Amino acid sequence: MSRDKPLALVTGASAGIGYELARQLAERGWDLVINAEDGARLEHAARQIRAAGAQVHVVRADLRDHDRTEHLMAQVRAVGKPLDVAVLNAGVGRGGAFLDTDLADELEIIDLNVRSTVHLAKRVLRDMAARDEGRILITSSIASTTPGSFQAVYNASKSFLQSFVQALQNELKDTGVTLTSLMPGPTETDFFHRAGMDDTKIGRQDKDDPAQVARQGLDALFAGKKKVVAGSAKTKAQELANKALPDSTKAAAHRKMAEPGSAGDDRTG
Repeated sequence: MSRDKPLALVTGASAGIGYELARQLAERGWDLVINAEDGARLEHAARQIRAAGAQVHVVRADLRDHDRTEHLMAQVRAVGKPLDVAVLNAGVGRGGAFLDTDLADELEIIDLNVRSTVHLAKRVLRDMAARDEGRILITSSIASTTPGSFQAVYNASKSFLQSFVQALQNELKDTGVTLTSLMPGPTETDFFHRAGMDDTKIGRQDKDDPAQVARQGLDALFAGKKKVVAGSAKTKAQELANKALPDSTKAAAHRKMAEPGSAGDDRTG
């Protein structure tokens, strides 16, 4: 690792928003530790990111597992220089009726989206607080503002992250450590395919550009903003509308977009 470049960690960096966050950090002059579970895709991402001139350390680890998460942190510390930015982006979703989905899939969402984020934040924030400097970007979602019919556990996991970030912002307000919540809307990644939502309206609709989402997220991070609703004007308008709508209305609207088979449903009412 170069001694003259600062160090950033990005989880979930093999594709989608995480890959773009890592690539754009490299373009902004950062060396990187990147993590994902999929080793082949992660190595491919690392080659692309290195083309921007960054030193990239690859750590394949399934963050649903406590010991593998500790392994990631050990690898970060082994780099031998302070971690100035941590992007806690790894996450997973699962569509479908709660009564029909497998319990193992729902617990996987909690383990990755919630437990691993808390685990990494605990390790990273203590180090940053001891130095009185550092920045953390946590990928939440505008889903955090909506009861997620047919994505019940996923949306709830993002609501947890939103509350978690806001609480830590208050706890650390008198320090040199900042936390920023990145809140994208539906984005053009493989998320909905992996979540089994190809037959839903939200899975089929046009989505935001992950490069745009990442750029807006990093701009907010380095500006010290508390949160950013990232993506298109449509996404930003949706988040504003969610502030005014009652939860029951939002849950009904989410059902129309996320219910299995809704992609073939022409009803608009």
